[in-house]
This record gives sequence, structure tokens and C-alpha cells, in this order.
Amino acid sequence: MVEAGNERRAGKRLGCRGWRNAGKLTAFMETDLLIIGAGPFGLALAAQAAYHGIEHVIVGKPMGFCRENMPKGMFLRSACDWHLDPQNEHTIEAFLSPQGKTPKDVEPLSLEFYLSYAEWFRQQKNIEPVPVFVEQIDSLQTSEVEAKDGDNTSEPDADDVSRLTDCFIATTTTGETITAKRLVLAPGFKHFANYPSELTAKLPPGRYQHTSTFVDFSDAKDKRFLIIGGRQSAYEWAALLLEAGAKAVHLSHRHATPAFAVADWSWVNELVDNMAADPNWFRRLSQTEKDEVSHRLWAEGRLKLEPWLAPRLNNDRVHVWPETELVSCSETPSGDLEATLSTGETINIDHIVLATGYKVDIARLPILSNNLLNQIQTRNGFPVLDDHFETSVPGLFITSMPATQDFGPFFGFTIAVRTSAKLIAHRIVASPR
Repeated sequence: MVEAGNERRAGKRLGCRGWRNAGKLTAFMETDLLIIGAGPFGLALAAQAAYHGIEHVIVGKPMGFCRENMPKGMFLRSACDWHLDPQNEHTIEAFLSPQGKTPKDVEPLSLEFYLSYAEWFRQQKNIEPVPVFVEQIDSLQTSEVEAKDGDNTSEPDADDVSRLTDCFIATTTTGETITAKRLVLAPGFKHFANYPSELTAKLPPGRYQHTSTFVDFSDAKDKRFLIIGGRQSAYEWAALLLEAGAKAVHLSHRHATPAFAVADWSWVNELVDNMAADPNWFRRLSQTEKDEVSHRLWAEGRLKLEPWLAPRLNNDRVHVWPETELVSCSETPSGDLEATLSTGETINIDHIVLATGYKVDIARLPILSNNLLNQIQTRNGFPVLDDHFETSVPGLFITSMPATQDFGPFFGFTIAVRTSAKLIAHRIVASPR
């Protein structure tokens, strides 16, 4: 490990080389590190990059997935110890302290509260994501993007170029380009929404949505819903639909109904924090040991429903169909959906919600060029990562849910953002390009 002070001295100044107008990217930007994604993993990494003096740019809408793909009124399963700061300074407890509050005052954490903490964290760390969206990224062996030495005031022309080897170039949806020596993808979950083909084949087009896109319940009043799935998100969507005035909410799932019980995540923190010093821990386990760890986390997250949901679901408008599957679904002449379950029960509904979780397939990230995608070694749809989240493409890192195969199931949760940030930043400082 390189000591923190030495890492800071090794890092370059913050900022970027390029052309800006009123604080916005105009045409060209060059940086040592480009972070794509301004959610929990991206913000934590930006904070750690600043701590080590790594020149970087972060792009995207801060907490975009949480703001756009989670419904208002939602509560999170994480507690106050799942904060964003790798340096343990700007924690959730630090956010609460000036307000005279403690974790007991705010747990379970509402989505609204968590977003307010994330915004405070962003401001405390002076993280300013560039408000652009990347359309495509590619790797280049050479790129004519370097301006003349010392010329950071005007846009490049044909005489302002030199060779830059082994870099990445990101093109935004509005045509600007960002060139980086290293690139980190910190994607949200939306591109990995799981639509099981054997299920969607039974559903009329346009009459179903995944929970990642069905987050606006303003039109739910007096409507009838079938939620397919039986874990926390399914039951929380049911509660939110009831509170939005739904006439009926049915839940169908193949397993028994999970118990309303407090999940114990206390054992996870130490495991994940220790991986900052021992990143190879999970992959060194035998497959049996990996399965045991995954099952323990699975048992807490999937075999239990949060107790605070129970009173919200104690309503005659809720109908739970455990150990059932959807056999067929068709539109009636009146426009209703007629759904038949494996028990033979037929129910009439207006809309179907798929609470079918997420499944990683890195090829579904639309910003990856074919050229770059073909260079990334994969296994089971996941990128193959080394101990610092670097892919088979030198300089390209991928974290968040796509890291769960190599680092364990914890990396689909915000508990892992600090360890992820530390490991990526350490590689960048220890191996300058």
C-alpha cells in the first residue's frame, strides 16, 4: 500500500484540460480519469480521487437512478452506517449531527432523506458532475485531441493536435468529446432490469412495466394491479400502490411468502471494509464457500420483508398468491387484462408490474462501442475484473452491480462504495499512465 501522503503527492492537480464556457463542457475536454455515473459509486470515487489529488471528471446527473427510477415514498433497507465517504468524515451521522438527530430518528431511511444526504455529501466534497450524458465510449491507440502546450483558452483547430496513446474517448449526446487516460463505469441498475422471456411472452405488449420504470403512481387510483415477484420491492410497490388509491393489488410469486422480520446486515460491514486491504478475499473462496456467503446475504435480503411494511399491507385490497405462476394473460374486449394463475384462479386487472429484479449483461450497456465491448473479457455476462476492478482493457474499470461476480454480492449495495473507491484510486495512483 502507498501511504496517503505519498499518494497525494503522486497525484496530479484537480481539474481538467479543455475548453469550458460558463462552467459547461463546450467541445473538448481531456483528463486523467473519467468517471461515468454520478450515483453512490461514482460520487464516492470522485471524493477519493480528490483526496489523492487525481485529476478527474465525473459526468452524469447526481443520484440519477435514485431520482428517476425509484418511487417517491420509498424506504431503503440500508442504515446510517452505509454512508458514501471513504474517509469516514462526511458520514450520515455527520449530516445528522447539526440537526440534533441520531440514526434512530431517521431509520428506516426514506429515499428523500438519502437523496438529501447524498446532495450534502456532494457539496461537502465539492464534487461537480458535468451535466452531460455519454452516448458512446471507445478506446483509441492514438487520438488527435491534445491542444498546444499552454493553450487552454480556445477550441482546438487542425494545428492544435498531438498524439495521445492508449486512451479512451467519450462522446456525449450533444456531440462533445472527453478524452481520458483511465475510465471508470459506475452504472446504475436500469440497463440490467430483468425481463424473463418466458414471462414476457405471455404478456400483451404495452400492458406491463418493470419496477425500475414504473415509479410514478399518480394514475394508480381505482386501478387493479398484478405484481409478479415476491421480495421486498414487490411488497413495497404494493404498499405504495395502495397508498396511491389502487382498487386492488395482487402479488403472485413462486415461493412462500417471506416473513416480516428485521434483516441483520451487521456482519456485512466488516467483510466489505476488510476487502480494501484484501480485495482477493471473495474470489479465493471455494465455490461452496462463495455460495454460503451469497446465501447468507440472500437469506437476509430475500427471505425477509421489512417489518415496517406489514401495517401498510394490512388491507383487504391486497391479495397474495404464494407458490403460483402466471399461466396466461390476455386482453378482454372491454380492455381488461385477464390473468390466469397456476392454481386455476383467474383475476381481472388493468396493469402488470414485473418485480423480477436485475440481471447483469455488460453488453446491455448502450454506451460501450462494439470495438470496446469486444475487448472486454466476460464470464456469464459479467466483466472479468482484477483486484482493483480493472477489466481486461487496461485503464478501464467497472464497478457497482457488474462487480458482484468477482467481488461478491455486497457490491450490488451501497455498503460497497467506499471499498470500491479505495481500490480503484489506489491502482490509479500506484500505476500512473
